[in-house]
Amino acid sequence: MFYRGYGDGPDGREMGPKRQRMIDQGPPGPFYGPHPGSGFMYNPYGFVAPPPPPPFPVVRLRGLPFDCAELDVAEFFHGLDVVDVLFVHKNNKVTGEAFCVLGYPLQVDFALHKNRQNMGRRYVEVFRSTKQEYYKAIASEVAESRVHGVASGGGGGDGGGGSSGGRGGGGGGSGGFSPRRNVQRGRSSDDVKENAEHTGVLRLRGLPFSAGKDDILDFFKDFDLSEDSVHVTVNGEGRPTGEAFVEFGSTEESSAAMVKDRKTLGSRYIELFPSSIEELEEALSRGR
Repeated sequence: MFYRGYGDGPDGREMGPKRQRMIDQGPPGPFYGPHPGSGFMYNPYGFVAPPPPPPFPVVRLRGLPFDCAELDVAEFFHGLDVVDVLFVHKNNKVTGEAFCVLGYPLQVDFALHKNRQNMGRRYVEVFRSTKQEYYKAIASEVAESRVHGVASGGGGGDGGGGSSGGRGGGGGGSGGFSPRRNVQRGRSSDDVKENAEHTGVLRLRGLPFSAGKDDILDFFKDFDLSEDSVHVTVNGEGRPTGEAFVEFGSTEESSAAMVKDRKTLGSRYIELFPSSIEELEEALSRGR
């Protein structure tokens, strides 16, 4: 499954939400293991008190653009190890706030240097946060999703930040679905899915950055799929985009697989969209 330890990749820079693992045992990484006492120090009592644990590496963002997605936050913190991005909703509406968990405590200071820098035409405020605030936000999102069915994607809206050169204020809008894809939230999105022609290919959106083919095969375990039928997309830098394409054996199978739309993979809600071979090939070419 995708809850692997930090640094699974060959370059030690794998990104991806590992929310459940962090809830269970704290964030991964070399800074969070036990601290062995030094054998070179004289200690007549035979006991070395362990140093205090490092602070939880999380920051809070405010004033995000209304079409902000996880990849936008990862690019905003380019050069840092983004482990998880949690967008905050209230009453089924986006708030323009998010929590971003980083790989190491030292990276929090670098992230704070991005305070009031622009994401698109909006300046984004970055604040130091705590593990307690982050876990409380997770609990609130779980409760929110049970009431309203809110997906965990989606960025700004009311609150902090503001347009470049202007005063702070709300951006409004619908998080979770980017207008760049011409998909609107709510009933219109469902209409698009219901009326779309199935070609045997589905597009998945909202995947954890660390999700691999095995995780997607397990997500569709009731369907006859192979690894060759799963395509996880990456950007030009080789980083996961949070999307994937799956080729089913027939249009009937892809249509039946839509029952998994907005079901969870780990702690994430996954959106499914009817797609095509042409869209699949175009997405794969962007990562080459």
